[in-house]
Amino acid sequence: GVFLYNHLQQKVRNAEALAQKYKQQQEALSAQLQVVYEHRSRLERSLQKERGEHKKTKEDFLVYKLEAQEALNKEKQDSMNRYGALSSQHKILKNQHDDVKKQLLDLQLQHNSLKLEHRKSLEAHSQKFAQLQQEKDSEVTNLQDTVFKLREESKLLRKAHQEVHSQLLNAQAQMEEFRQLKEALQKMPGLR
Repeated sequence: GVFLYNHLQQKVRNAEALAQKYKQQQEALSAQLQVVYEHRSRLERSLQKERGEHKKTKEDFLVYKLEAQEALNKEKQDSMNRYGALSSQHKILKNQHDDVKKQLLDLQLQHNSLKLEHRKSLEAHSQKFAQLQQEKDSEVTNLQDTVFKLREESKLLRKAHQEVHSQLLNAQAQMEEFRQLKEALQKMPGLR
């Protein structure tokens, strides 16, 4: 009986040590899971910031495009006004017809040059915007991949946490059985 009692006492101590070990593993996994949650939160904030910056860049480009279009319209209007004035002067001053015609041609060439420069500038800005858009899309894709990986890691950590928790419950149940057995042994008259 004494030998059985000592043997059971040893098993109880082993079970307590095992339970302590599982508890420590559970605490370590909980800490790791907290780190993963914080990292994921930082990534989500960073993604939100990138989206805001992308939206601002797009709005700035639209404002610039509108201003450039207004400037072009103003240039067109100015050129048309000058053309009308030159045409009237041509009708009034027939003796200066050749000079006015040459001046009109110069103005048309200047207008075409400005129009070409504007078109080149608009194409350059469109290419720059497309490049920025591609870079932003790439960054968003990378962040989405990172968030996906973190979610997968979180699932694995949750699964491991559940397994440790289940093992801890089993150990606690074994400890309870050992305790009941110990009490039963202590109540037996032969052991007293």
